[in-house]
Amino acid sequence: MSETVLHGYWRSSAAYRVRIALNWKNVAYRQVTHDLRAGAQRDPAYLAIAPHGLVPAIEHGGRILIESPAILEWIETIWAEPPLLPSSPAQVATVRTIAALIGCDIHPLNNLRVLDRLRSQFDASNAQVKSWIAHWIAEGFAATEQLIAGSGGTFAVGNTPTLADCYLVPQVYNAQRYNVDLTPYPRILAAAEAAQALPEFAAAHPEAQPDFT
Repeated sequence: MSETVLHGYWRSSAAYRVRIALNWKNVAYRQVTHDLRAGAQRDPAYLAIAPHGLVPAIEHGGRILIESPAILEWIETIWAEPPLLPSSPAQVATVRTIAALIGCDIHPLNNLRVLDRLRSQFDASNAQVKSWIAHWIAEGFAATEQLIAGSGGTFAVGNTPTLADCYLVPQVYNAQRYNVDLTPYPRILAAAEAAQALPEFAAAHPEAQPDFT
């Protein structure tokens, strides 16, 4: 079996998603860290792996994949068990909807390069940046809360973890880092807490990573 190498960074929520999925599938992998704070993602050696200059990237079997949504779908296809997609087509659609809300509507707007642009191009203060972060989390979480409440399960969708939880848990971590008020989202908090109690999720936590500083 080919070695699986995950290029990431301990605090990257996109890399966090992928660590959760690999752990859930019991896939052994080696981590290579790229310090985003130091700009290591723009190093020519890394750009040869990931031309967009973002983490994560994953190497396996002579192939390199980038972008966490594509990586997660690939993981689900290559290592089908235990599944991270439900058997119900309607639930699968809900899982992908939550993943898109977080992965497309919240996370990109709060990505490090966007925040750096706000500071450098528009002279945004730390308070303004935090307000920006909180706004987009609230926008996305308001819809996510309704979807999770409608699923009626222990986790984000149903009673077993799915790809939705791979997205949700890192986003909750980010929100808590920036002291975003999450009291309006009790179902999000309950689902995240249930997932974080699982060893596969706990092992993926940023502060449990070898490059944590």
